[in-house]
Amino acid sequence: MAETVYTAVLVGKRIVVPDREAANRLYFKEGFYGRFFTVPKPKTPEVKRELELSFFDAIYLVEKGLLRVVSPGGDTVSLKELYELARENYENFLDAYSVYKDLRERGFIVKSGMKFGSTFAVYRYGPGIDHAPFLVHVLHYKSKLDPLEIIRAGRLSHSVRKKFLLAYKEPREGRINYFVFKWLF
Repeated sequence: MAETVYTAVLVGKRIVVPDREAANRLYFKEGFYGRFFTVPKPKTPEVKRELELSFFDAIYLVEKGLLRVVSPGGDTVSLKELYELARENYENFLDAYSVYKDLRERGFIVKSGMKFGSTFAVYRYGPGIDHAPFLVHVLHYKSKLDPLEIIRAGRLSHSVRKKFLLAYKEPREGRINYFVFKWLF
């Protein structure tokens, strides 16, 4: 049986799946991609709303052959165009996407970590099913790390009972490295 190819529309800087049935399948059956309009963490699959995909989700799904992104006029938006738009609108997108993709390939559900002050919140099973056990902050390989930032991030992640990880992509080998911070006392 052939895999379903979903369609999303690029509206300005937003990538929207307007078909509510397709949106429901992408979220509940394909791996918790995107977020429903006005429903922060749906717990049951009865949600029938449009779905907004992040650049991370959309590019990953396009690369997997599961999504086609079109303009409002119906023309296909190329993967290259999506990458360019993402890079224009998201600082350090390429490194962050490499980490996102690595985590997805390892079977994790990856959502925005903005409310925790990190790049990603990472789930084992999915939002509404379990709590994200990890917060991942993506750094550029050559960025400098302020010790106060590590302390702030560590205290926040500890207060919300999540492990804090720093991630970066090695420029030569392309390997993603993760560092875990844990309170000892």
